[in-house]
Amino acid sequence: MRASGILMPVFSLPGPFGIGTLGKEAFAFVDFLADAKQTYWQILPIGPTGYGDSPYQSFSAFAGNPYFIDYRLLASDGWLTADEIPAERPVGPIDYGALYNERPVVLKKAADRLLASPSPAYEAFCREHSFWLEDYALFMAVKAAQGQAGLADWPNALRCREPEAIAAAKAELAGSIDYYKAVQFFFYTQWSALKAYANAKGIRLVGDIPIYVSPDSSDLWTHPELFQTDGTMHLTQVAGCPPDAFAADGQLWGNPLYDWSVHKATGFAWWKQRMKYATSIYDVVRIDHFRGFESYYCIPAGDKTAANGHWEKGPDRDFIHAMHEALGEGSIIAEDLGYLTPEVKAMLSASGYPGMKIMQFAFDSREPGNYLPYTYPHNSVVYTGTHDNVTTEGWRQSASPEDVHYACRYLRCLPEDLTEAMICACLASVSDMAIIPMADWLHLGAEARINTPSTQGANWQWRLDTPLTSLLAEHIADLTALYDRAPAAADR
Repeated sequence: MRASGILMPVFSLPGPFGIGTLGKEAFAFVDFLADAKQTYWQILPIGPTGYGDSPYQSFSAFAGNPYFIDYRLLASDGWLTADEIPAERPVGPIDYGALYNERPVVLKKAADRLLASPSPAYEAFCREHSFWLEDYALFMAVKAAQGQAGLADWPNALRCREPEAIAAAKAELAGSIDYYKAVQFFFYTQWSALKAYANAKGIRLVGDIPIYVSPDSSDLWTHPELFQTDGTMHLTQVAGCPPDAFAADGQLWGNPLYDWSVHKATGFAWWKQRMKYATSIYDVVRIDHFRGFESYYCIPAGDKTAANGHWEKGPDRDFIHAMHEALGEGSIIAEDLGYLTPEVKAMLSASGYPGMKIMQFAFDSREPGNYLPYTYPHNSVVYTGTHDNVTTEGWRQSASPEDVHYACRYLRCLPEDLTEAMICACLASVSDMAIIPMADWLHLGAEARINTPSTQGANWQWRLDTPLTSLLAEHIADLTALYDRAPAAADR
């Protein structure tokens, strides 16, 4: 079925509390999507963020981001009083330092009220999510007690989960553990309400999960046997990407690499659990760096760049078969960008999952692949660009004159019309799904870029401060219908 959607991170939503939340602005965005005849809302990972503020470096593969909890909803549920809600402020770039200092103070007041008389809903939540919640809450409590030190810097007894140290931490930090559990209850209560509202409006949520977990995560701490470590929770090799035209030294991500032999021996139980959970909170799941299941790039731990890495064989079809067993063959998008070997292409084909096509890459002379629209299969998802690309208008302004000229010749447009022409080329393509970043629909420039890979300091900060008008919704709806991507009336 032909359909389309919009890429818009939760954190980029407007709102009065320094970051996008799951409050009324999120519900209003769902209304906008419905008015614009969209089917999908694609977001970025929603886990709690750590150093560098990247949603791809989360403290947990299962937990939700406390920054997204809406204070107003907490107040309406009786967990906050009106005077405990911080003063509203104008929409601007996200200041994560301010959020780090403010959020726990406010959320602690709400958590204290809940924990003073735990509701049946809270107790049910804790039981249902116990398979990850207990470990996560303990991890965060210990991390707080250690002055927010990373896992690698914890005392040996705690880092290596010696039974006596863990028992002592559980007893000493019981109040803090309960706080982190309460915060997750608040998050998932609000998330579930938003998802139910979106689904009732005919909008499906496209979630995003990183292939790797963070080196500072409850996942590594509680399941070290699943990762390449030295036996004392220190990493031996880490993840990244090799040098290419976009990054001369490659990309050093620093994530733990999986010990795939252990995963295979367990029937990929952890991954099955992770994916079942992801498909319960999202309608569709995009797996970042899908090619890492066929082969993965290993960089010696401690290296400062990715230049000395090498490729290792991954689980390939064994993983695909395990996912089919657990989930069937639908509801997954495979991020398959970058250099793809015949083996990766064969794995993707065997999976049946749609891969990704990036319209900007079709006209970028640095990109060795062929992303021209005539090459797209039906079973694919086309984007003008992703969160890792500059906006399309930003690309027009920064690309070489030759690349811009080529794009304009191919798309039969003037340079000033290039963004709209690329959007239309995406919608007109044979790809079953077309996803357009919100910033491209607004023709925003490089100021609206979400992330520049392999950099820190100015990423994950963009916020929508432009009103989404009914005129824009009508324009998007018109193009969506023109290219036969509008949902049938019965689907709404």
